[in-house]
Parts: sequence; C-alpha cells; structure tokens
Amino acid sequence: MRWIATVVAGLSLTGCVTITEPVQQSAPQAAPSAQSNEAVARQAAAIFQEVVTRVEPVAEAECTRLAPRSNCDYQIVIDDRPGQAPNAFQTLTESGRPIIAFNIPLLLSVRNSHELAFVMGHEAAHHIAGHIARTQQNAAVGAVIFSGLAALGGADASAVRSAEQLGATIGARTYSKDYELQADVLGTRIAATAGYDPRIGVRFFDQLEDPGNLFLGTHPPNAKRVEAVNQAAAAL
Repeated sequence: MRWIATVVAGLSLTGCVTITEPVQQSAPQAAPSAQSNEAVARQAAAIFQEVVTRVEPVAEAECTRLAPRSNCDYQIVIDDRPGQAPNAFQTLTESGRPIIAFNIPLLLSVRNSHELAFVMGHEAAHHIAGHIARTQQNAAVGAVIFSGLAALGGADASAVRSAEQLGATIGARTYSKDYELQADVLGTRIAATAGYDPRIGVRFFDQLEDPGNLFLGTHPPNAKRVEAVNQAAAAL
C-alpha cells in the first residue's frame, strides 16, 4: 500500500493541464522587434490584471456556493519557468488552498480578455468540482486492482509495482475527459458572470492542436469542448 500511496500522491501536484502545444506555423516568421515584444508583454500584463480582478471574486463566490466546505481563497500565480509550452493548471497547497497558475507563454498567446477569462474560469471550476481528489481516488482504485491482479497471478515485486503504476495511470485518466467538460461548463458560467463572453473565450482552442479522441487521453476533442461551452452559454 505504501507504493500505491506514493504513486497517487504525485497526482496532487498538478490538478490539470488544459492547454496542449500550439500548432506550429509552416512558414517561417520574421523575428519580432524589441518594441513589439514589449508591446505584447504590456498588453498581456494588462489583460492578466483585468481578468484576475474580475474573475477571482466570481470564482470564489461560486466556490462558496457550490462547495462550502472547500477552501475558496484562490491564489493566482504566474509560472515563469523557461522552455514551457503554453499552459495553465490548478493545484493545491499543502494546506489545501487552491492555486491557479498561468505560465508566460500562455499569457502571451491569448488574444483578448475573453480567452483568458475562460481559461481562468475553467481552472477555478476544477477546484470547485473537486477534480484533484476524485482523480486521486480513481488512481488509487486502479492501482489496487492492477497490483492485486498481478500479485494473484504470481508476479514478482517489480512486476507488481509496474502493474500498480499502470493501474494508477489508467484509473486517473478514466474520467479525465468528463472532468474537462464539467470544468468547461462551470467555467463558462464563471466567465459570463464576470462579464466576459465565453463563446469568444472558447475560440482560444482554434490556435491549439486538437488532442482528438485518443483512448485514455486526458482531454476531449476541441470540437466537443466548444460545443459544450456554446450550449452552456446559450442556457445562461
């Protein structure tokens, strides 16, 4: 069981990675000037400050309403580690405080405040829905089942550990696509309540590589997510 606890504990470090690598341009791009880079950075900073100011209180209010036993004091951070693809994720501190992190490439890639508000609403929704805890639980169940089957089959300790790790991975991913769609729908309401149009925000997917509908993939196809957001927005 100590092996299982170690495998599952790692899943709490990053709640969800929502953004895949952007589609690479086939034609070479001219190197941007220092002035254009500065202008883009200033615009990204202004959008970030505006969106956090407006979306955070709405997300905390929704958290208090829907998950009153949860810690709803969001901490918004910027992940400035170099060499990353555009990414945003939700995780928890050791004390259970929810963190929403955006890295710099993502902040530079959003085209307007609606897109960033949608991403932030989506990540906030993961915490409200308790997806980290549910993913850990699914991983633990998968690890126990796979390691138990391996042990019953006479596998040695190394093979049992490998089976446990495989089971944890499969268990964690079993409902991950459903969780992403749930976060999209609740994130739509959060963004809209904050005064943004999620139907514009969800267009952020247009510039991202479509993950498709891979078996045990972590994210559903972009088209399915766009459909879910548009339906949720129409129902508001």
